[in-house]
Amino acid sequence: MIPAVSSRTRALDDTIFGVDVHSGDVRGDAPSYALVRIDWGAPDGESGDGGGEPSGDAATAEGPTIERDVVTHRKLRRLIANEEPALLATDNVYELATDADDLVRFLRELPDATRLVQVTGAEQPEPLSRVAKRHDVPYGKDPMQEAEASARLAAANVGQVVSAFTNTTNVKVARGRSVGGGGGWSEDRYTRKIHGAVKRRSREVESALESAGLDFEKDVTEKYGGFSRAIFEVEASPGELPIGRERSGDVRIEIERERRDGIEFEPLAKRRDHVIVGVDPGTTTAVALVGLDGELLDVLSTRTADTAAVTEWIVERGRPLLVAADVEPMPETVEKLRRSFDAAGWIPESDLPIDTKQHRAPDHSYDNDHERDAVAAALFAFDDHEDQFERIARKVPRTVDRGEVTARVLREGLSVEAALAEMEDDGEADGEDGDGSEHQPRELSDDERRIRDLESQVDRLQEHVAELESTVTEKETRIDELESDLEAARSRERQEVRETREVTRLKRRNDALQRDLETKAETIEELEGTLDRLKALWKLDHSNFADVDPEKRGLVPVKPIDEFTSSAIEAADETYGLAEDDVIYLRNAGGAGRSTAETLVEIGPRVVLLGNGNLSEIADAVLFQADIPVGPAEDVAMQEVDELAVARDSDVDAVIDDWERRAREREREQTAEMVDQLISEHRAGDNEA
Repeated sequence: MIPAVSSRTRALDDTIFGVDVHSGDVRGDAPSYALVRIDWGAPDGESGDGGGEPSGDAATAEGPTIERDVVTHRKLRRLIANEEPALLATDNVYELATDADDLVRFLRELPDATRLVQVTGAEQPEPLSRVAKRHDVPYGKDPMQEAEASARLAAANVGQVVSAFTNTTNVKVARGRSVGGGGGWSEDRYTRKIHGAVKRRSREVESALESAGLDFEKDVTEKYGGFSRAIFEVEASPGELPIGRERSGDVRIEIERERRDGIEFEPLAKRRDHVIVGVDPGTTTAVALVGLDGELLDVLSTRTADTAAVTEWIVERGRPLLVAADVEPMPETVEKLRRSFDAAGWIPESDLPIDTKQHRAPDHSYDNDHERDAVAAALFAFDDHEDQFERIARKVPRTVDRGEVTARVLREGLSVEAALAEMEDDGEADGEDGDGSEHQPRELSDDERRIRDLESQVDRLQEHVAELESTVTEKETRIDELESDLEAARSRERQEVRETREVTRLKRRNDALQRDLETKAETIEELEGTLDRLKALWKLDHSNFADVDPEKRGLVPVKPIDEFTSSAIEAADETYGLAEDDVIYLRNAGGAGRSTAETLVEIGPRVVLLGNGNLSEIADAVLFQADIPVGPAEDVAMQEVDELAVARDSDVDAVIDDWERRAREREREQTAEMVDQLISEHRAGDNEA
């Protein structure tokens, strides 16, 4: 939403109360308040720009009257009711009331002419010290100094007016007595008399409101003989009403302001700043206002308002120092408006193109093409003078109205220095005495001089005390800062210790993971070697050496088994697998029994080569019966690589051939033994016969 434009002038010719809690609390028992009463007198001239400490010249020749006191809450309210100050200023309204409802009651009891002002802002107030510094108002932490700062800020129209009521007032005219009675003609006459009195007084109130030119609505309740009540809803404050509360005999009048939904804050004074005006005339007239900082303040477009209405709209929002159009030459309507404000004019070198205006005017700032053209004209005028505005701002002192200097520079073509000198001369001329005579002060008596000297001494002592208190405050602030720095340093140190511990823990964890990684890498390397050997063994098992490598023709794989035990056989089977027709090498052939030999028979090897140890008779018999060739490993030229081995196929065949030869001899021997045994048994049978 585009902000409204507003002006700030001093609140002169008024009494202003500044208050601050001196001791206690409004929520506790018997709080006391520091009260500063400032009376600005009756000055002739205007004040400055609204900032800073009010000077004596702004009020009277001797400056404002300032009184200081410490009062109770009850006495403060009594003083407000008796003196009816124009402004009651504080840095926090909830120092005067316990809560929102209590604040509403406090506002209802204020005189109609008194406004409660929170000088530190609205719902989210700033520190009083910051506001005072921004407006060059003296400030101290003592409650009396804070109260005076609040009063001086309110005098400069700084702050927000606290309001709980609308500008509508309800006036109720009603019966002052009850109409109940014992009955009969007497009671009827009594009722008619009261209702008739209410009706007559209601008409008098209505006539008074009409004579005062106030807008109102009336709601009447008719009863026997007249009105039982009449309620007037008047668009005015109680102070603007031509009547007051009353209770006399048969009729009473009650006046109550219409309450808002909540507590509201409004600026203490509206401000009419110097502005740049962009105008697009025609059937629909559009006007845009831009501040000296380039901010778009307000926009208007109308088909019905005449030039006077448009002028009034501009006057309510600012003081034009530059009137701009978007075409060349300047339209006659815009020229008349410029002359009416005695403002400088601005037009482009050629008519502004539509796309250029669309690019310069923000989309959210206008509702139609006419408003867009007015906004663009004002903003291009600002762009053309922006550097000049910045130079003026740098040269103009803070206590001088920058807008007025800028207006004189643009309107009269003066330099900044000449404009400042002209304004200073105007100020001196306003302050000259009519007859040119000087005021001659009378000679003081001894007692008066003594009083003056003592007051001067008291002022010096108070200033010294204030300086000492300020020094103490600065020291305390410095101590607080150092304590904060110390606590921050300790916090950083604790954080660094925690970080160091965490880094150490992570390093240890990293080292452990690194060692684990190295171990796993070694394991992987070993497994890869095993895998390579297994691949080689697989090739030995499934390939013809002649197909693989001509140099390896006549070789056969040999699968070693460490011991002739079931567990060793299972381990070899898990490592590289045992299959039928394998050449098996038993490194230690001793100790095997029948079950172990049968386990080996189930595999069905091509031949079993025996290393160390003697094969048991039972194992030898099992293998012989299964036709498993068995021979000494030393008869085979065998080469071992880790767990694997290879041998010449011819050597293996030779061992098999040797076993077959020995097997045939063994079978012949067994057959001969069996024949001899049969002959012996036959002879033994004949002898017995």
